[in-house]
Amino acid sequence: MKMRIADANLWSGLKSNWRQLLDKRPMPTDLHITPALPGPSGDLLAKPEGIYQDIHANPELSMQEHRTANIAATWLHEQGYEVTESVGSTGVVGLLRNGDGPVVLLRADMDALPIKESTGLPYASSKTGTDRFGQATSIAHSCGHDMHVAWLMGATRILSENRKLWRGTVMAVFQPGEETGQGARAMIEDGMVKRFPKPDVTLAQHVMPLSAGQIGWRIGTILSAGDSWEVTLFGRGAHGSMPQKSIDPVVMAASAVMRLQTVVSREVAMTDSAVVTVGTMSAGMNENIIPDRALLRLNIRTFKDEVRKRVLAAVKRILLAEAEASGAPKPPEFSVLSEFPLTRNDEAATHKAVAAFQLRFGADRVAEISPATASEDFGLFGTAWNVPSVFWVVGGIDHTTYANAQKAGKLDELPANHAPNFAPVLDPTLKTGVEAMLAAAGAWICEPGPSAA
Repeated sequence: MKMRIADANLWSGLKSNWRQLLDKRPMPTDLHITPALPGPSGDLLAKPEGIYQDIHANPELSMQEHRTANIAATWLHEQGYEVTESVGSTGVVGLLRNGDGPVVLLRADMDALPIKESTGLPYASSKTGTDRFGQATSIAHSCGHDMHVAWLMGATRILSENRKLWRGTVMAVFQPGEETGQGARAMIEDGMVKRFPKPDVTLAQHVMPLSAGQIGWRIGTILSAGDSWEVTLFGRGAHGSMPQKSIDPVVMAASAVMRLQTVVSREVAMTDSAVVTVGTMSAGMNENIIPDRALLRLNIRTFKDEVRKRVLAAVKRILLAEAEASGAPKPPEFSVLSEFPLTRNDEAATHKAVAAFQLRFGADRVAEISPATASEDFGLFGTAWNVPSVFWVVGGIDHTTYANAQKAGKLDELPANHAPNFAPVLDPTLKTGVEAMLAAAGAWICEPGPSAA
C-alpha cells in the first residue's frame, strides 16, 4: 500500500472507535450464503508462518522481488497450479482450474519498503539494497506485504486441497511493485488481460493497525488517489560566505514547503479532504557551499477528481511562483514518480463478500470503515478487465494492546503501516486473513446454499 511519505493522519479514520463504525444498514436479503471452505488448521498454518518469517527477514524492494517471487511460484507449483512467472518483471500468476464456474482473482503484493526496521523481532530484517533513485537503503516489510503473501499461500493450499467444495477457476496473483505504483501496470502492460482468463471479480486485502481479527470494509471509495512528484528547483551556487552572489535554492525550497501547507488549509473546502506532504527535501553537500539546486519529493492524496485537479494545479502554481519570486535562472522541473487511482469497491460485489464475512466471523468482527488516505494500485486489475473489485482490511494489532490504547485515547501512538516498528501479530492475523480470502472467494465459486434471508 502506498504510504511512502509519513502522514500523522493517514489512518485516523480507520483508528476511530471500532464499535461506532459497525455497519447499521441492513444487508440485501436476496444474497445466497455459500457453504464454507474449511479454515486453516494449526498444522497447515505452520508452513505459511515459516515462509512469512523468512520473507520478513529477507525483504525485497519494488520490482526487485526475485527471491519472493520464486518462493511464491514454487509454492503454487507444489499446490498443483499452472504457474506463469516474470509477468510484468517479477509478477507470478497461478491458475487452478476446477471445472466450469466463475473465475476469481486473488491478489497479494510482495514488495517491501526502503526503511530500517526497529521491531526487535527475532526475524527482523537487517537487509540493505539500492532504491529506485540509486540510493543505498535499509529494507523492511513495514507495510505488511509479507503477511499478504502468507495469506494467499494459505488460501491457495486450502483451495487446492478442497476442490470438491467449489467449481470454477482461481487466479492467484503475486504482484510486484505496489509501493511505487509500478507493479499492477507492469503486469497489465505485459499482456495480463489477454494471457489469462477474464475474472468475474478481483479480490484483495491489506493488514492494518486495527484490532487483530477484525475485518473492515466499505462500499465505493475506500482508499484515496495518490500522486507523487519529484521537483527540482534551480538557483545559483556560491560560497557560503557570499550569499549575495547566489540565488539560494535552499531558501527557495524551504519557503515553498511552508507555502504548500496552505493548499489544504486555504484552497480545499472543509467538506472535502486532501493531504499534501513533502517527504524529501535535499540540497547541497557542504555547510559552506550554497548549492545550485534543491530537490523536493512530495505526495498528494485526494478523494475526488475535481479536488485532485485543483490541488495538483495549486502545488505547481506555488512552486513556479516561488522560483520566479526568488529570481531562479529557470523554472522548476517536474517529474511524476507515481500515480494511484482511487480504490473503489463495487456495491453488489462488496455486499456479497461482506455477507460471507459475517457468516464466517460473526457481525461483531465485520465493520464498515471510513475511507483512508492511503493509496493502492490493485483497482487497476478490475479496470483493465472491466470487472468488479472488492478490497478490504484485516486488523493486525494485538487485541489487548489495541483495547488499552483505545481506552487511553492513544490509538495514534500504535505502530502503523510504514512505521519502522510496525509488524502485525501472527495470531490471529495470519488465520483471519486466510479465512477472509477463502470466505470472499467462496462467495463466487462455492455452490449457493440457503438464502441469507
